[in-house]
Amino acid sequence: MIDEAALRQEICRVGATLYQRGYVHASAGNISARLADGGFLITPTDACLGALQPERLALVAADGNQISGDRASKTLALHRRIYGAEPEAGCVIHTHSTHLVALTLAGVWQADDIVPPITPYYVMKVGHVPLVPYHRPGDPAAADLVAARITAARERGTPLRAVMLERLGPNVWHRSPAEASAVLEELEETARLWLMTRPEPLAETQIEELRRHFDARW
Repeated sequence: MIDEAALRQEICRVGATLYQRGYVHASAGNISARLADGGFLITPTDACLGALQPERLALVAADGNQISGDRASKTLALHRRIYGAEPEAGCVIHTHSTHLVALTLAGVWQADDIVPPITPYYVMKVGHVPLVPYHRPGDPAAADLVAARITAARERGTPLRAVMLERLGPNVWHRSPAEASAVLEELEETARLWLMTRPEPLAETQIEELRRHFDARW
């Protein structure tokens, strides 16, 4: 795990790249990262991810109390529940990515899989992504549902790396900001492909081959 100063810089770098490529807009979206002492860094409320400043990121203790920085994002409770349910998560990213939100408006593939497994890299890099029914932004009830989904998936042996909040956007996580960003990008691009083409899913034999060769978690 990198030190706090480097992690602040990395959060700002990832935020800027997401903004520049249109994955976030205005003040939508947030990024958090877990620190070695159990605390967190998280982007401030109403901050533009394209113009983050390292020293203004909110520093939050393990118990949820803010220590320094601008006021933490209202999604802090959801981020903390994800970290509590998924030990491997070192960074959580939430965006309002256009094609993913559009997908929930048009209708997802299934409640447990918002898009089908249409590409090998979606199966390998993202995996299953369930839909969480609409709740107002920051509603603790949504955090409860997300944590329950994560726990159930781990018990099935297919750990999640993302959930989709209906009409709001995805929450994705991985060990680092760069890896979480890569999950987000693959998920958003798969949603775009699905909306554009509606192809048939990969066959079960093809998915099994990905499991054998790449340890795909599907």
